[in-house]
Amino acid sequence: MSSKGKYYMTTAIAYTSGKPHIGNTYEIVLADAVARFKKAQGYEVRFQTGTDEHGQKIQEKAEAAGITPKEYVDGVSTEVKKIWDLMNTTYDKFIRTTDEDHEKCVQKIFKKLYDQGDIYKGAYEGLYCTPCESFWTESQLVDGKCPDCGREVKPAKEEAYFFKMSKYADRLIEYINTHDEFIQPVSRKNEMMNNFLLPGLQDLCVSRTSFSWGIPVDFDPNHVTYVWLDALTNYITGIGYDPDGSSDMFKENWPADLHLIGKDIVRFHTIYWPIFLMALDLPLPKQVFGHPWLLQGGEKMSKSKGNVIYADDMAELFGVDATRYFVLHEMPFDNDGIITWELVIERFNSDLANILGNLVNRTVSMSNKYFDGVVKSTGVTADVDADLKAVVTGAKERIEKKMEELRVADAISEVFTLFRRCNKYIDETEPWVLAKDESQKERLAEVLYNLAESITIGACLLHPFLPETAEKIVAQLNTKLRDFDDLNQFGLYPDGTKVTETPEILFARLDAKEIIPKVDEIRAKQKAEYEEEQRKLGLMPEEETPGIDIEPKEEITFEEFSRMQFQVGEILSCEAVAKSKKLLCSQVKIGSQVKQIVSGIRKDYTPEEMVGKKVMVLVNLKPAKLAGVLSEGMLLCAEDENGVLSLMTPEKPMPSGAEIC
Repeated sequence: MSSKGKYYMTTAIAYTSGKPHIGNTYEIVLADAVARFKKAQGYEVRFQTGTDEHGQKIQEKAEAAGITPKEYVDGVSTEVKKIWDLMNTTYDKFIRTTDEDHEKCVQKIFKKLYDQGDIYKGAYEGLYCTPCESFWTESQLVDGKCPDCGREVKPAKEEAYFFKMSKYADRLIEYINTHDEFIQPVSRKNEMMNNFLLPGLQDLCVSRTSFSWGIPVDFDPNHVTYVWLDALTNYITGIGYDPDGSSDMFKENWPADLHLIGKDIVRFHTIYWPIFLMALDLPLPKQVFGHPWLLQGGEKMSKSKGNVIYADDMAELFGVDATRYFVLHEMPFDNDGIITWELVIERFNSDLANILGNLVNRTVSMSNKYFDGVVKSTGVTADVDADLKAVVTGAKERIEKKMEELRVADAISEVFTLFRRCNKYIDETEPWVLAKDESQKERLAEVLYNLAESITIGACLLHPFLPETAEKIVAQLNTKLRDFDDLNQFGLYPDGTKVTETPEILFARLDAKEIIPKVDEIRAKQKAEYEEEQRKLGLMPEEETPGIDIEPKEEITFEEFSRMQFQVGEILSCEAVAKSKKLLCSQVKIGSQVKQIVSGIRKDYTPEEMVGKKVMVLVNLKPAKLAGVLSEGMLLCAEDENGVLSLMTPEKPMPSGAEIC
């Protein structure tokens, strides 16, 4: 296969604040699937990932742990790389922002931008969010808190260097308006334009003096380079960019074809990063794709709750490819995905065990049973063969179209459409019936040949997503993975091939009763580790926190209470109320009806993380308008002493509409 040219792609670099959970791991698996697919198509792919290791938050965590920041990030970076490798990802470079060559290049970039007048020295006074490492003005806050994470901000003032963002704003707006493919999905583009660029950009703080864990500004050593100028430039330093003369690798690969990132950092990659590149007189990346999040049961993952799902735990229980399948298949294109242990078990059994594993096992077993394992084409066809072949040979083009749009979940669904069609073909042709009639022996052989050929093509198309499984399938069929260009041709399976005598069970069905106790052990271990961390930091575990006393209200009678109707509801969709900073408007399914409910929980929940939640609803509350929006019920929440809200959710799985009594 001739080369289609260079293809340079990156993930965001993982922040070294702790072990990455399955939501973080999703990105590297998604990127790997894209990289493998591009390689199969014939591109010379360069795939870069790594870790972001500087900043105040890292310094504080290291101090709390009693070690140096470098020792701290060494440990976390090793853990990140270990998980990336466990998930069988094929990155070409794992960059660390503590790498010496990266640090030296960042210093050169800073000096270049300063010398040409894009960076100037000043002082910053504002409201600072330590977790986000961001300064905010009063007007940017939401309910007095950080607009990104909702946490408390504190007044801060310090000398700093600033980048003149406004100098390049009009040029960036014009670029985005003339390059539709630059920001994807389109919803992210609209958000960046309307919320940030069009209202006007403020100059960006690019150095700090209040902490020391960062890359020193070499001509002013009291300052360290601030996070985004350090982190974002990894995409060019990692391939050999140098203001004094870049490498051939950089010249061959830049601009990047794809930056694959989480939706929460689209702003930095589509505003800050392009402006930095414009200032360096470098072309912009061809596409920035902000993927959605993977949420645990519709809520944020928390070690204190014991509900964090890690890739290594999933791989131990289900295998690496099953883990890859779930995160790739369950993540929508532009909406958040939901993960629960129960849902993983369900998908494992229905898709991997029943549809794929059973298909391969039946085909190999029947070939052994009826023909001593020899698969032979006899040319005895029937009308039913044509539709099977059409589905199989058309899959390549359908999958290419999906992958071109980065609709990876849809692409993998197309592969399984092929496997489903094979299963249907078995039901249509009934090989066990043909085997009873000697005159149908050649027809039976053709049926089994068609299955072996179809499964081989399916395995080759599956390879970018589930590489180990694809290799196991072709090994059982005693063949090899084919060139991608040949996957729209039917009949290339070598006539007379002998399949393996003892087919391996690719995915044995799981019993939830055996898996869930192991999950409970994982959860208990997480909570124990969290409590130990809290003790080491001198903090009290959550369950030992003193209770909250509130002023008792007037007693009511049982009859008064019984007039209130409480039921379980399921959030179908949710959006922010435009005229309010506090309100969310949810469409809630309660049995067979859907109610619109407005709730003042925006500071604690995003619309995306609400979707899919099972919640407790006061159903018969008289409808009322809040900020001009009709509300037909009330979601029940608990509130702690700091005003943090937590939705009341059923402890066990409950159907929508279940009565709360």
